[in-house]
Amino acid sequence: MAHGKNQRLRFKRRRDGETDYRRRMKLLRGETPRAVVRISNTQTICQLVEFNPDGDIVIASVNGKTLVDKYSWPEDASRKSIPASYLTGFALAKHAMSSGHESAILDIGLSASSKGSRVFAALKGMIDAGLEIPHGEDVLPDEDRINGMHIDESMSDKVKKSIKAIEEA
Repeated sequence: MAHGKNQRLRFKRRRDGETDYRRRMKLLRGETPRAVVRISNTQTICQLVEFNPDGDIVIASVNGKTLVDKYSWPEDASRKSIPASYLTGFALAKHAMSSGHESAILDIGLSASSKGSRVFAALKGMIDAGLEIPHGEDVLPDEDRINGMHIDESMSDKVKKSIKAIEEA
């Protein structure tokens, strides 16, 4: 027979550092779709997600592979850089707007919220495409970084070409 205090085990996703349930509940109380941005080891993933008690419903999703396959992003270019993150957010917002969604709330999960980061580059892409997301202007990256001037001079042409392909789709 066991002795001592009863201890309650925390949820596994909280123990593993994958979900902050307190922040998630704050986002869900607003009852607006969440613009989820995640940066993996190889690409940026943006999704528009609605809450459902049976499980979240993904309305629209765009990732780095979609940029290469559909929107003429170069195969050899990074899929998680600031320009790629911007384009991923831009494509998601265009897709969401075409399916009738006008606004969302940004959900960055447990990633750090530092000014000018890839997460906020995706946010700027969503805003530039017309999706209404509450934000502060000081966290967004500047135009030179979005156009890839810090990476290569020719990156600006690649970004413009991909934006044109997204708008035509």
